[in-house]
Amino acid sequence: MSDFEGLHSQVLAVSCDPVSSKEAWGKWLGGIAYPLVADFWPHGKVADAYGVFNREFGRPDRATFIIDKQGIVRWIKTFKPGELPDTVQLLDALRAIEEG
Repeated sequence: MSDFEGLHSQVLAVSCDPVSSKEAWGKWLGGIAYPLVADFWPHGKVADAYGVFNREFGRPDRATFIIDKQGIVRWIKTFKPGELPDTVQLLDALRAIEEG
């Protein structure tokens, strides 16, 4: 997490799961160092606004966004189920955005 903080960034996790489910998941993982945000009701409204809500399955596709201080989406990467974000790739994208 310190790599992200050094790049003046804030990490958030957003899903359509209810708050109680997120809290249980975070505890099961032994704690999470960033906020877990519920996009539960209206179901998937945030995911839909960012274009990643999958209506066929009733859930968002897994995606990572970098949004700048002005609220502009500067980088998007979507993932297949089970695929994890590449931290190095994400940090490189953050550095490139910060350098302008």
